[in-house]
Amino acid sequence: MPLFSKNNDNGNVAQQQHPPPANEAEQPPPDEHTRLLPNRVDSSRGMLPPDDPAVSPYNLWSIRILRYLTVVFTAVTFAWWIVLLVSAFATPPGLHTRGSNFFAFSYASLALANMFFTLIFFGVPSKSVRILAIFMALLLLLDMILLLSVQQTRYEEGWVGTVSVAWALLMSLWTLLTDRTVKWGKQEEEERLTGRAETRRTLAEWLAVLLSTIAYVVMVVAVVLITLNIILRALDAGLAPPGKLYQVDNGKYRIHMYCHGNKTDSDGVKVPTVLFEGGERPVEQHLWGFADNAIKNGSISRYCFADRPGIAWSDAAPSPLSAGFAVDVLGEALAQAEETGPWILASAGVGSLHSRVFSSRHGHDVRGLLLIDPLHEDLLGAVAAPGRGFLLWVRGVISPLGLGRLSGVIFRGCTTRDRVYGRAAQQSGKFIFAKLQESLVVDSFTKRDVQSSRQIQQRDTPLVVVSSGREVKRSGEWEKKQRDLTTLTDNLKHWDIVDGAPHQVWDTREGRQQIEKRLRQLVQA
Repeated sequence: MPLFSKNNDNGNVAQQQHPPPANEAEQPPPDEHTRLLPNRVDSSRGMLPPDDPAVSPYNLWSIRILRYLTVVFTAVTFAWWIVLLVSAFATPPGLHTRGSNFFAFSYASLALANMFFTLIFFGVPSKSVRILAIFMALLLLLDMILLLSVQQTRYEEGWVGTVSVAWALLMSLWTLLTDRTVKWGKQEEEERLTGRAETRRTLAEWLAVLLSTIAYVVMVVAVVLITLNIILRALDAGLAPPGKLYQVDNGKYRIHMYCHGNKTDSDGVKVPTVLFEGGERPVEQHLWGFADNAIKNGSISRYCFADRPGIAWSDAAPSPLSAGFAVDVLGEALAQAEETGPWILASAGVGSLHSRVFSSRHGHDVRGLLLIDPLHEDLLGAVAAPGRGFLLWVRGVISPLGLGRLSGVIFRGCTTRDRVYGRAAQQSGKFIFAKLQESLVVDSFTKRDVQSSRQIQQRDTPLVVVSSGREVKRSGEWEKKQRDLTTLTDNLKHWDIVDGAPHQVWDTREGRQQIEKRLRQLVQA
């Protein structure tokens, strides 16, 4: 029966209204669980087919919020990754790490890759990914414990490395939470919309599972290698430096310096101290043994050497770092050690640039210059080549994996001394970072420092140049630049070309004898 009726002027029924069915009136308003069902159900079953696009975990607000947070965390991780990438070339205030930033960068890269893969494979949960995420989280937790429990690694990594490994750990746990929650949401929606949880996977889903598993296996292998490398670093921290560490540059980092011998002769007269400056490798690797033999032979009475920032026991310095900056902090360390000279400067290769700057700034205390196959400032283009800098950066990025260091331990029997200052020293991230710093400014700031030093060098300083016979024969340009370096002062004592000697002249017996002979003459002059 109609609820009411109304006739118009023509006597027709204008309007009729019926009450809604009781079952419709009692239904609640649609929500995220029911909004997809109207007009989409199978009339015979009341359910959607499994392949219907509406059967998706994204129907749930909780899954959508989870994905949104994953995007936010990915953006934060990417921003931190960019900051660490830039700090390898120019250190922002407060982000200086005394080891190198490569470990922090590796953890940031790991976290970033983790978040990208989580987003890419967000809708395809995988048990293998969850297992690998648990394993990776345990390894990262172990890394954080190792870095914080060893004083040296805690000091070198600082808050930047600690935050990076902690964030990588949290992102690994977030991947585990996300994958497990999406699995629950997917099962929830399948049961609600299709009547049962789907156990089959499409070819695209199987491919996604395979790719995600491979990606996480690679990341887990990387974390395993990083963990082993941190263990090596913890073991190497037990090797005490032969000298002392001095705070420089307002306490930002430390310089290692070692001195040995007597400051006076048998009559109590003060004698010059030979200040060694290494070349492409640490002083301890070659010149340390040579210096000890020179004292035993009576050629010199005392010597000192300081590791440049980032080399051997010295901390890494903020970037940029030119020869002038390095000489300034060397002067600070010498003053703290109460080493006042007078000095005979003996340097090799690229280290001769530092000795020349030091000589120009401390000319009154310098009694002689001995340059061993020195590098000329006009030949710095090869050291500063963009390709070399890029390769150094790549080596630094992969250095936390410790591929060379681990293989050296397993196959070549490398010891702690080899890794700190010996044959494997160039494989450490700190050493590579120091070489990258050198490469970035050697043809600009350092070249300017060296050219300026030439103008203010005291002209009466005794000078000896010992050149490599092989390098002179190999390149006429090298011979020409060696000849030019003999004019640094007006008091050239000797220019020796050692036949058959390589760039490291002291590697040959004749080279060692010639260097020691010239040192003796400079000290006794």
